[in-house]
Amino acid sequence: MFSARLPEDLHSNPLTRALRRLEAGGISFIDLTVSNPTRVGLCYPKGLFNSLNEASSDYEVHPLGLPTARNAIATYLRGGAVKVAPQQIVLTASTSEAYSLLFKILCNPGDEVLVPQPSYPLFEHLTRLDGIVSVPYRLEYPGLWSIDLDSVASAISSRTRAILIVSPNNPTGSYVTNTEFEELTALAKRYELALIGDEVFRPYPVATAFPPQPSVVDSGAPLAFSLGGISKLLGLPQLKLAWVAVSGIDSVVTETLARLEIAYDTYLSVTTTVQRALGSLLESGHGVHEQIATRIRHNFGVLQRVAAEVPSCRVLPVGGGWSAVIRVPAVVSEERRILDLLENHRVLVHPGYFFEFPEEAFLVCSLIPEPEVFTAGVARLINGLGRVPVT
Repeated sequence: MFSARLPEDLHSNPLTRALRRLEAGGISFIDLTVSNPTRVGLCYPKGLFNSLNEASSDYEVHPLGLPTARNAIATYLRGGAVKVAPQQIVLTASTSEAYSLLFKILCNPGDEVLVPQPSYPLFEHLTRLDGIVSVPYRLEYPGLWSIDLDSVASAISSRTRAILIVSPNNPTGSYVTNTEFEELTALAKRYELALIGDEVFRPYPVATAFPPQPSVVDSGAPLAFSLGGISKLLGLPQLKLAWVAVSGIDSVVTETLARLEIAYDTYLSVTTTVQRALGSLLESGHGVHEQIATRIRHNFGVLQRVAAEVPSCRVLPVGGGWSAVIRVPAVVSEERRILDLLENHRVLVHPGYFFEFPEEAFLVCSLIPEPEVFTAGVARLINGLGRVPVT
């Protein structure tokens, strides 16, 4: 009766069942996996949402987005050393929707896109829902995370249509370097592939003095897409506005935008209200972005200091983003480890296998919880890591 675009096995995993038991019993725990910025005690400026209330009831249709909103995003991107004309920016409700629409204009059913591994487990679902195939390429860790470029080249087939890049990667926090962009661009030119760059965490370097990181739109690829949105930039996922910046050879960009206009005109998913308010939101919401940026730096420092108490655990370097990775001894499975941390120490973290790490044992935690909550959670985490769970 149902399609194969969704997993056949819809049963919950042991971690989900454990969480349900605790919640049913009213037992509290510290959640170090939280990624919803509206639930971590951020201070949103008074009047931030006034521009939404002032929007009229008129419905204005622009498939690629209102010119004023596209211009506001172009202005913002220029502040981050990314130069894209407003006409090359397309609005969408989310980066997930952006991926789906890009897959629709780039791929036929059964075609392939290359995706990084480890990375956030979104691509498998998105590609299956669009009837295409995600083929992994590896990130390697010889002291710093980097792209295994040989694995990218070997993954390309006659059905490959695009290479997906996440910079900084979620959860490794690694930015794509200029050298890596040069190699990826060479492959894109050789095999006529598009580069799709998820850059939603680009504005969040963990180091305070961090040089501007390269963007996929400056890669020189024949066709490149940079994805961003106010969900991460301003901590406003509830307003549902993201964008795609298109760059490349002029004639290819022109044809791409024409095809995107047809696809976007089919959905018209971004509300007129939030588009009209975007300029004001970008200006007024800067303080929210700064709160998040300050918090992730503070929390990462706390994690490093506390984790130093357990020599067998190592906090891996993070370039940017909202996550941190902890390498722990592989004396028990990651699943047993996270269940022990949750059930016996009342702290929740992600297991590495959730992100398709190539081996055990890695744990991943969010860097955006409130500082006092994060500090308490890390104390529980490190205390639990200092003990071997009972199998």
